[in-house]
Amino acid sequence: MPQNEGSQHDGASHERFEEELGAVLRSTGDGFAVDDRRELVAGGLRRGRRRLVRRRLAVTGGVVALAAVGIGGAYGGSLLGPAGQATTTSVAAPPQPGQANGTGTGARTGKKPFAQPQIPVKDIAAVLKAHTPAGQWRFDDLDGKGQSATGVYDDGRGEAGVSVGLYRAGETAESGIDQVMCPDRALVPFDSCTSERLPGGDRLMVFQGYEYPDKREETKNWRAVLLTKDGIVIDASEYNAAAEKGAAISRETPPFSPAQLKALVTADAWGPLLRQLPELPKSPEGPGRAPSVPSAAAVQATLRSLLPGGVTVESHGGGDGHGYVVVDDGKGASLVGVDVQPLPGDGIEGLFTGAGVVTLPGGTKVRSTQQAGEKGGAGVVWWSVDTLSPKGFRVSVSAFNSGAQHEAATRAEPALTMEQLKAIALSPKWRKLPLK
Repeated sequence: MPQNEGSQHDGASHERFEEELGAVLRSTGDGFAVDDRRELVAGGLRRGRRRLVRRRLAVTGGVVALAAVGIGGAYGGSLLGPAGQATTTSVAAPPQPGQANGTGTGARTGKKPFAQPQIPVKDIAAVLKAHTPAGQWRFDDLDGKGQSATGVYDDGRGEAGVSVGLYRAGETAESGIDQVMCPDRALVPFDSCTSERLPGGDRLMVFQGYEYPDKREETKNWRAVLLTKDGIVIDASEYNAAAEKGAAISRETPPFSPAQLKALVTADAWGPLLRQLPELPKSPEGPGRAPSVPSAAAVQATLRSLLPGGVTVESHGGGDGHGYVVVDDGKGASLVGVDVQPLPGDGIEGLFTGAGVVTLPGGTKVRSTQQAGEKGGAGVVWWSVDTLSPKGFRVSVSAFNSGAQHEAATRAEPALTMEQLKAIALSPKWRKLPLK
């Protein structure tokens, strides 16, 4: 049966890796920004972070960094602090071959390169056209090979950007379950979302929301994401503008109804193309497995246990490796979130250098930041404490003076002080959590 609208899903850390990588590269002068989801899928995954990776890191996934990346229906719920950490929540793009395991071409890591996509883009576009209402189409590129097709559709009521991508979620269908779960309204605003298990074992999410959580532009994003019982993702998105970003609104709503989106991603015609998808590379932890992190339940329970007295938990949620609570001390709602990364990966040390970073006697580095919110909520401020132990164990805690980053401030300051955030981040409880 479909889940209720707004059913809670594990917040995806899809955006975490890309944003952290962007911060590291910027700090070294490379100026490389990875915040545009569109290029996630380039060359084989044409629609990158649409934002799992922003995340490939984004709205559902609760897995760490590279594991969370995907064009599927993942939403970024990470609440990492400033300096490039993810706090955005939006609909992301599915895992690129090799990235589900945190692997790339292998040139630097010594691992075998992943197989390049070999599906003719024109074949993907042909199935897309054959399973949508009649209209005029133009596509970005029909001559190459990849795993997605992006084009502009016009039924006479205005142009609409449309894309569809085919991806392996991981070793099993459960590897991509976060991509077909509806986001939490505390993190992502949307008009409608349903998630259901179909006859035969496939899972489907149909989402009607917005390109920007803060709605700074009225670009609507409607999408359907199918996760097959074999662990393959079919992700279709449409907009009420000719492009995902940077295009004027051309129609009131995207052209295809939720029922038509469902019919598109569940079409039998995808079968021959899915069989052409490259296999994911194997890692020491096993094919398609993400780095080990604490479970969603363990993170949320630990966060609640570390809250200071005098606050009431109004709601809570999150995913594996991260969690959040909305608390109220009688002065208004305040969102508090934590990310726990036992093995954050290479390059993270770059976030803990320079002014504002304190090294404690035991060697743990602490970065404390107070800044304006970045998700569009009027008057929102964002306080965070990010910590990294000598052995690479990272805990980041953030707090806001609003119950949701994209909503207006409900109070002058967050409910927790900077010292209280620091105490939570440095608690030894995090290192005692079992990993999964």
